[in-house]
Parts: sequence; structure tokens; C-alpha cells
Amino acid sequence: MSEPLHPAAPHHLPSFITAPGDTDVLMVIVGIVLIGAVLAVGNFYLHLHTMPERMAHKSQKLQFEIVAVLGLLALFTHNHLFWVIGLFLAMIDLPDFSTPLRKIAGSVEKMAGVAPEQDPTELPDEAAAAQPSAAADAKVGGAKVGEAKIGEAKSEVASHA
Repeated sequence: MSEPLHPAAPHHLPSFITAPGDTDVLMVIVGIVLIGAVLAVGNFYLHLHTMPERMAHKSQKLQFEIVAVLGLLALFTHNHLFWVIGLFLAMIDLPDFSTPLRKIAGSVEKMAGVAPEQDPTELPDEAAAAQPSAAADAKVGGAKVGEAKIGEAKSEVASHA
């Protein structure tokens, strides 16, 4: 039982026009496609946005943290310059200045006769003593390898004094 068409309406209506009370299938399909497209574009945007962080993940910790902060600033402020700076910083391998400087400082402290400070990245002395290495346990001429190296190092320091 279909209602009669209005006299001004064309006699052949397109298939996407629905009768009153029926489900508009085209609107449902377009809504699902629109939601999927928004999710796909958002996923692509966030994946692209984290690219500098993923690139810097292989580098030093400080460089990674700086790139991550620049990425967050770019995300929340919509200032794309932060993202570009983070991308360039992630592409550049920064030289490791801290390790040579730490070794120089340790050598200078040894030469001055001052006990070197404990490196926070190394194990404490008690933990290092509790975990003997296999090389230190090996016997060389009746003395342990570790004791022989310590004796050599002490004689070298004494000869330089």
C-alpha cells in the first residue's frame, strides 16, 4: 500500500529517496564510511606525528626525551615548527660527549689522589663485589686476574707520582 505521489513530483524517483518511515540506507552507509574515514585519518596523523620519536628511540636517552617533548609541544600547540625541529634532531646523531668527559674527570681525580665519585650508571661497590665475574675467578700464576690488574694499576699510579 503505497501512498500516491504528489502531482508535482516526478514519476520516477531515484533509489536513494526512501518512503516516509523507512530506513535511509544511504545515510547509514555514509555515516559508517565517515566514521571509518575519520578514524583512519586520525590514526595516520598520530602515526605520522610520532615518527620523530620512533626515529630517535634508537639514539641517546637525552636526545629521545628532547624529541618527545618537542613532539608533545607540536601536538598540543599546533605549532608545526616544533615537529620539524624534532624531526631534524631525530635524524642527526649527536656525539657522545659525556662518556669521554666522565673518563677524563675520573683520570684527573686519580692523578690528584681523590677517590672518584660513584658513577650512577654502574653497580655500587657492594653489588659489584657480590657478583664476581668469570674472568676475575680465573687463576693466573696463583693469583686472580682481577688482583693482578689492580696490582699493575697501583704500580703505574705510584710510578707517575
